[in-house]
Amino acid sequence: MTMHSHPYPHRLSNIVIGYLNLVMLLASIPIIGAGLWLAHGSAATCESALQAPLLAIGFIVLLVSLAGFIGACYHVTWALWLYLLAMLLLVVALLGITVFGMAVTAGGGGRQVPGRPYQEFRIRDYSAWLQKRAQVDRYWRPALACVVGSGACPRIAAWTPMDYLQHSLTPIQSGCCKPPTSCTYNQAGVPVEAQDEDCYRWNNAPGILCYQCDSCKAGVLEQVRRDWHNITILNVMVLVALIAIYSCGCCAFRNARRAEYPYGVNRMSKMNPRWDYFWSRWWNGQREQLY
Repeated sequence: MTMHSHPYPHRLSNIVIGYLNLVMLLASIPIIGAGLWLAHGSAATCESALQAPLLAIGFIVLLVSLAGFIGACYHVTWALWLYLLAMLLLVVALLGITVFGMAVTAGGGGRQVPGRPYQEFRIRDYSAWLQKRAQVDRYWRPALACVVGSGACPRIAAWTPMDYLQHSLTPIQSGCCKPPTSCTYNQAGVPVEAQDEDCYRWNNAPGILCYQCDSCKAGVLEQVRRDWHNITILNVMVLVALIAIYSCGCCAFRNARRAEYPYGVNRMSKMNPRWDYFWSRWWNGQREQLY
């Protein structure tokens, strides 16, 4: 008596990847919606910088998940092939971005100010790539607009000297909203001796403050470094998920090929020769006539 294997175990990967890509498809909708909402926002806030990445990620996830869902559920081999190629590119790109981000944000970190609960930051402690971007005007202007629009400095504008002894500061507040703690000024607000260059850049005017100081650029870079380290954790989790889905996609691709050629690929290729079979025979015949 001939034993037949049960078909359902062989289709389990198709079902799994179908559901996974359905979830990815639904998850892309709020991502695209958030990007469109930011695109129509009028305020120049820090979140506006997320507009292009959100839209790009949302549409990529939408297209990739749609191809994977159709290919897995309906055994469409070419859709699964495109899906696996896109997933592989996503994994490689995300891995490259993660490694690059960790490399350029490896340095940095603040120095504790004696007797104060906050830290201060120096731009020379960060990677050369970040320093270069902070020094280039076309990169620094949007970052500075983000700092001003965030309202970080107005929140501590009314602080007294006692508040600086009792409360901590964010990296941006520490670098952009006050002069370095080592600066010494006379009653007219002029530095009394040769000091750090940021001491001369400081101005008490609300629209100037220390926005052009190197310490402000260092504070922005420190915030970027901290945010990127948090994003790295998420990137690793996404990478693990993408690799798992990619593995299921490979199984689904194999099942789709079996469904397309139930008697085997080699046997089907003999019954239905490839498109280049007759062309190859004609070309070989012409070569034999020439020689």
